[in-house]
Parts: sequence; C-alpha cells; structure tokens
Amino acid sequence: MRLSADDLQAGFALACQTVVEGDLEIFVPPQEEITRHLTSEKTAAKVSVPFEYDWRAHQSVQKYFVELEPPTLADNTDDLARLERELARQYDIRNLRAPLSILRTLARTLREAEWRVTVVIDRSEDQPRVIDILAGDQSYELYGAAVDIGTTTVTVYLVDLVSGEVVETAADYNGQIKRGEDVISRIIYASKDGGGLLELQSLVATTINKLVERTALRRKIHPHDIYKMTIVGNSTMMHILLGLTPDPIRLTPYITTANHPPQVLASEINLNIHPQATVDSLPGVASFLGADITAGVLSSGVNDTDKVTLFLDIGTNGEMVFGTREWLVSCACSAGPAFEGAGVYHGMRATTGAIEEVWINSETKEPTLRVIGGGKPRGLCGSGLISLLAEMFITGVMDKAGNINLDLPNARTRKGEHGAEYVIAWVTESDTGEDIVITKPDVDNLLRAKAAIYAGYVMLAHSVGMTMADVEQMLIGG
Repeated sequence: MRLSADDLQAGFALACQTVVEGDLEIFVPPQEEITRHLTSEKTAAKVSVPFEYDWRAHQSVQKYFVELEPPTLADNTDDLARLERELARQYDIRNLRAPLSILRTLARTLREAEWRVTVVIDRSEDQPRVIDILAGDQSYELYGAAVDIGTTTVTVYLVDLVSGEVVETAADYNGQIKRGEDVISRIIYASKDGGGLLELQSLVATTINKLVERTALRRKIHPHDIYKMTIVGNSTMMHILLGLTPDPIRLTPYITTANHPPQVLASEINLNIHPQATVDSLPGVASFLGADITAGVLSSGVNDTDKVTLFLDIGTNGEMVFGTREWLVSCACSAGPAFEGAGVYHGMRATTGAIEEVWINSETKEPTLRVIGGGKPRGLCGSGLISLLAEMFITGVMDKAGNINLDLPNARTRKGEHGAEYVIAWVTESDTGEDIVITKPDVDNLLRAKAAIYAGYVMLAHSVGMTMADVEQMLIGG
C-alpha cells in the first residue's frame, strides 16, 4: 500500500508503520471495511453427487428405525442390550458402542417414545458408535456438512445425506483475519504466549458455527440435526482448528504435526452441530499442501484422467498438482496476497463495491465494469484484477511486460503520481471521491505473483522430464 501526497495531506497514515503514543481516533476507509457477506452468501442451486449414490451403501452415518418389545418381568433385559438385540436382528449391527452421554438419556428416551426410536449410528470404524437416539421414525432425514476453511474465507455446504445433494451454502470471512491476513502471520500469533492458538481456534470455530446456524435456519432444522462434518483447508488452518501448534510448519524443515488427523467429535473442537457428530479432516500432503488441494484433485477428477493435467489452486499460497491417474506431483509457492487485492493501490477484498470483472472496448479503450452489489465501485478485488490485466493486454492498453501504453488517444492512460496508470473509473463514477486506477507498480506486483505460480508449475513439469507443452488440460480454482 502506498499513500499519495493528497492522502498524506488529508492525514492518512499506514497503521503498520505508525507508533501510537496516546489516545487517538481511528478512521478506516470504507474500501477496507468488511461490510457484507460474500457473493456466495445465498441459497445455492442443489448440487448432486456425480455418481450413482446409495446412502445405505456409501454413507458412514446412518439412521435405523426400530420398535422394541417393552421389558416385562419375564424379559428384564437391560435397555442397552435390548436395543442392541433389535439392531442385530433387523440390521445385523453388532458390538455397538454407546457413549456415556447417550446412556444418560437412554432410559427416558425409550420410554417417552414408547419403545419406537430412530438410532443414529456412525459405522466408519470397526465398532459402530451411537451418535443419537430419536423418538419415533425419523429415518427419512439425515444431514451432514462440508466445510472449506480458507485463510480469507470459510464456506459451509449443508448436505442431505439421504439424496447426497448440497442443499444450502453459506460463506463469510474467516474470523481469524483480525489476527493476520496470511498464514505466516497467524502461525506467529498462535505461537505467542497468552492463548494465541486458543483464540484463533475459537475465532474459526465461531465462524463455522455462525454459517452452520445460517444454513440450518434456511433448511428449518436445528444445528444439532447435523451428524457428520467433513473439513478441508490448508495445513495451517487445519492445525489451528484442531488446536495443534502450527509453529513447525514455518520453520525448517517445515513439518506438520499430522497430515491426516484422526476423526474427532464436534464437541472436542467447539463446533455447534450434534456434540457426538463425527468430524473428519481430509488428508493433506505436506506443510504447505493441505487438504484443500486434496479435495480439489478429487472433485476435479485429476486423479482419474489419462490426460496430462495441471491443477492450480490460486491464493496467497499457490498450490498446484501435475500429472495423470498414474502419477501426480505437487508443490506450493508463495504468490502473496496480490490476487486478494492486497498490495494494490486501489485493491480491496471481495466486498460490496469491489470491481469483480472488467471488459475493455478494443476500439475506444473504454471499460465496462461489474461491481459486487451493483453500486458505484470502490476498488478492485482479486478477480477484477485478473480480468482487468487480461483485458488490458488483449486490447493493447498494456504490453506483455506490463508497460501501460501512454500513446493511446484516450484520457484513461496517463502519467500519475506513481508512474503510468489506467483509469478504471473516473471520480464521478466512483464511490471513493477519487479516480480508481491501476498503476504500473500494481501491475508489477501482480506479475510477480503470477511469476511465482509460473515458476512452480514449470518446476513441476521439469521434475518429471516434461515441459508445459505437454500439458493437455489446465484446471484453475481459488
């Protein structure tokens, strides 16, 4: 971030370089505020399972309705054994494990339900485990949740486990942002004495709980009706959620505590779904190759294609996978936060007022913008920056070295305080009281981020004796 002479005259200062010596009032520019939920914060179209799905065959958490014979003087079998006997007879479920929390309510539940109950069981392990016991027949409805913990964004998908469909989606900023924009900042904060790790764990758990509650409310269910959760994220985010110290990840030789953490209960990590719900963390690969890249490979089918494929997950930490169904190699590179709007003069997060897409007329060089929220623009988010650079290059506003063409017969390319710049929105069109521009230093910053990603996948190709010309398909996420 750079301040212009006008900014300095107006009293703006960089918080990261300012020493506070007394009481003061702080004004945060509107473009830096998180004022809304993300664009994906809405009811999503249903997403179906991409294969023939049978929840009884494919789902580890299942519901079983049973009707028990009430005890008598002639049959004084205990309640748990009576339940186990019926589950074995009807469903061949044996060697049942019932947690103490279930046993404490078992007697009352059975009698109040008049011995007609639905048993929720996790069969992912050798010994089936009771998650919940419900009154009556409730076997027709079963919910789980999938969570993507990003450094910037957390997304929750509510899944109907009977049909396999994603039925609700919600996203919001990761509450940890207040303690650092990137993973290294958060690792350092977590390593501090005084409960840094505990605070970061609480912040992300609170974010997840808020999104779970939102999706459950739309579906008209209670969060405790969610009996399974699967979580992905980069290695640092997964460590923090589980309360594992992430400090060794940033220090040579960059080692994680566990690339594939074991299953835990929701209550162990303060997640507000059913306390006995299974929380499953997908496996990561290494210190900076987390479960998010694993999930990306599986969902995109990179692991099941004969085509030589390059899969890119672009973010502050750029992760990539190269290969076919026969072999896969991967690496990560530090792209920096430029693609999230950081380090760019008029960059901002993807909130209301951010330009998310740009089209430039090849004849007039005039831009057309799409702004999140539909109002006047306040800055450029990552997708807007990528779109803008592509359009500038295609239409000749900028050459391949990132030099802005000042010889065009158009007032939008000009010499500014920071060198050559292109005006995306005039002051009368913007919501900031000034022209919104992209400058030559901004372009250079983005080119360095692109170069880091390019170096990563070129190195991957060379490591297996191939070149980028051998790539048959490229898949990009982020």
